[in-house]
Amino acid sequence: MESLYIVMPAYNEAENIEGVVRAWYPLLGGKADSSRLVIADSGSTDATHGILLRLQQEMPQLEILENTGKQHGPKLIALYNYAVSRNADYIFQTDSDGQTDPSEFAAFWKRRGKYDAILGYRRIRGDGRSRAFVERVVCMLLLLYFGVKVPDANAPFRLMKTSLVANYLDRFSEDYNIPNIMLTAFFAHDHVKLAFREISFRPRQGGTNSLNIPGIVRIGWGALGDFAGFKKEM
Repeated sequence: MESLYIVMPAYNEAENIEGVVRAWYPLLGGKADSSRLVIADSGSTDATHGILLRLQQEMPQLEILENTGKQHGPKLIALYNYAVSRNADYIFQTDSDGQTDPSEFAAFWKRRGKYDAILGYRRIRGDGRSRAFVERVVCMLLLLYFGVKVPDANAPFRLMKTSLVANYLDRFSEDYNIPNIMLTAFFAHDHVKLAFREISFRPRQGGTNSLNIPGIVRIGWGALGDFAGFKKEM
């Protein structure tokens, strides 16, 4: 039986985290006993961490990473490294804000034998036109820099073979901000067995997004230099 690590970064998600954990945790059923739901919660200033500790008392396969840095990207890298170190067969990454739908996971899992990675594609987004515009710009930049055409570079709904992710992790520093975007670019550029599948993407279920549009623009501006460096490695 194959093992699955469902991994999520969290930051100040007190309004969402319990509902999200209770929705995703049952998906570990039918997988290897070593499967886990792992949440990286470092830096939260609200009740997120306390809620996770309470839930952990009733959910033995729930684990918390506490020392991963505050930002989304470093948390993802830490989560991926953690799954690799535990010899998981598959990693599924989503976010802890309640925007993704657990009922759509089964279709990804059913197709896992055909692909190295199955990534979500948000044709319709519930988080506003500005973020949809940012995503279109990102996809355009990946086409210009790396010659890869993808419909969605950064969707937080991705099922990946752990062995595939492990091949790329050493290319990122621990504090790299946009690992999911670059993983998408690497997968497409290297012609791994990759599929995109449409998912729904709801409005944030509660709380406030920690990254606003000016913050996204700053990260994106800094990413251009990183893209040039990655291109040389390809």
